[in-house]
Amino acid sequence: MASRGGAAHVVTTRRNYKGKVYETHLLRRSYRQGDKVLSETLGNLSHLPPEVIEIIRRSLRGETFTSANESFDIVRSLPHGHVAAVLGTLRNLELDHAIASRPSRERDLVVAMTVARIVEPASKLATARGLGGETQFSSLAKTLGIESADEDELYAALDWLGDRQSHIEKQLAGRQLSAGAVILYDLTSVRYTGTECAVAMRGRQDQEGRKRYLQIAFGLVCNAEGCPIAVEVFKGNISDAKTLGAQVRKVTETYGINRVIIVGDRGIVTDSVIRDELSQVDGLRWVGALRAPAIRQLVRDKSIQMSLFDDRDLAEVTSPDFPNERLAVCRNPYLAEERARVREELLKATEKDLDDIAAATRRAVRPLRGKDKIGVRVGKVINKHKVSKHFVLKITTRRFSYTRNESKIAEEAAVDGIYVIRTNIVKAELSAEEAVRTYKDLAVVERAFRCMKNLDIKVRPIHHRLENRVRAHVFLCMLAYYVEWHMRKALTSMTFTEEDPEWAESLRGSVVAPAKRSPMAEIKDQSKRTTDNRPVHSFQTLLKDLGTITLNRIRPKAAGANVSAEFDMVTTPTPLQQRALDFLGVKLSL
Repeated sequence: MASRGGAAHVVTTRRNYKGKVYETHLLRRSYRQGDKVLSETLGNLSHLPPEVIEIIRRSLRGETFTSANESFDIVRSLPHGHVAAVLGTLRNLELDHAIASRPSRERDLVVAMTVARIVEPASKLATARGLGGETQFSSLAKTLGIESADEDELYAALDWLGDRQSHIEKQLAGRQLSAGAVILYDLTSVRYTGTECAVAMRGRQDQEGRKRYLQIAFGLVCNAEGCPIAVEVFKGNISDAKTLGAQVRKVTETYGINRVIIVGDRGIVTDSVIRDELSQVDGLRWVGALRAPAIRQLVRDKSIQMSLFDDRDLAEVTSPDFPNERLAVCRNPYLAEERARVREELLKATEKDLDDIAAATRRAVRPLRGKDKIGVRVGKVINKHKVSKHFVLKITTRRFSYTRNESKIAEEAAVDGIYVIRTNIVKAELSAEEAVRTYKDLAVVERAFRCMKNLDIKVRPIHHRLENRVRAHVFLCMLAYYVEWHMRKALTSMTFTEEDPEWAESLRGSVVAPAKRSPMAEIKDQSKRTTDNRPVHSFQTLLKDLGTITLNRIRPKAAGANVSAEFDMVTTPTPLQQRALDFLGVKLSL
């Protein structure tokens, strides 16, 4: 007689048929009949998903299963992936060691502020709140162990950083520059949002003769690729040319780097700077550009003739006005067309304003009369679009008229599309084409300014009143861009960035021609897909995507309120997120 009950279990059988393996999962019950142990099949489980079959198998063995909601509470989730990516890159670059060779509270706070400028730029007060224990915006404070930091500590750390700026810049220069290196330098201005600071000055007058808002200026030194090396803050009303000498001394004397090539734009590498600053440094080589009046003088002197460009767009000339210099004259027809178009639009806009004044002198009711009154009205609009030199004005007590100064317009049109690169480097070391290309590399400094001012780092608004803190704040933003620059370089294949600059350069045909994108980059732009068929990101959207990787604080429900039983768990990255982390050489860790 069979005994009642019996143990249920799952049996899996396999058989081969024509080279294919078939699995069968059966639910069976074992029972005893006399001295024999028999089994009966209760059901076929083969149609169920493998994971369900495994749960049934383990449950019949005595394991107990509960849902995650019944077993665990997620106490808190902090955005973590973007923090890990930026902080990991910073550490891979050993920027923390450049800031200070030994660990310290100040170094951790500076590192935190540097990462925060990239992840979520904000004021020091807002950053401190984001690091606070109950108001953390990310895992940054937890990762660095600075949850108790407040704004006073951040300001103190900022002052500490400012005192170490020269030391840190020297460390970066040693890593990124070498003897004979090309050094790019440019200056920009930033609006000062506070009310008073020693370096905040009103800038040059605007188009209507009014003084502009308070601003500061800062000059950025980069290597040939655009990696930032040093930054210096100047008063907001300083002339561009007056800032270069300090940078030359910093590179040659403080950093001890010899035979560098200084590259600056036409407003920085001026005749006075060349005479008073650059020529005083033995062996210093430089690349700059001529301003428009100097170019027009070369045309009048016949040093530049349009016949030079009959079958080429680049020619090298000499002039007694520029002794010991080489002049590379470039003519870009696309630029010439654009300048002619813009000039005509500005002339027409000015003529419209002048026509209104002329009509006011002819109206029947209360006509505009008097040389003084007419002159005041004309003066308000004649240079609004910076083309007053192109008009001949005639003002009487009762009438006003004007004509275009065709000779002046023709004189300016003669140099449309023409720009001249100047250098003291001999041809054996730098060809004319290379000089033009080196000058055009200043575009990477402009890109750095855009990232620091508008896109990512957001150096403004600036509310600091103390001069040393303004300087330290700008330096902190430069350190953040130093990290971001390396991140962008590592993530090139995942973003819209040109992956093969040499290929794109070869497509131009001439260094004077407009830059072109390589076919690979064009495909990315049009399809919004990478070469391996993944979505293309901008740097900002990729960082936001990484931010969805969270650091989760988990508490077992069985532990009640026992904090010691809590543990951390990081979200598993998506394939795209993992790919970005791999490119950066960063591993997620708690």
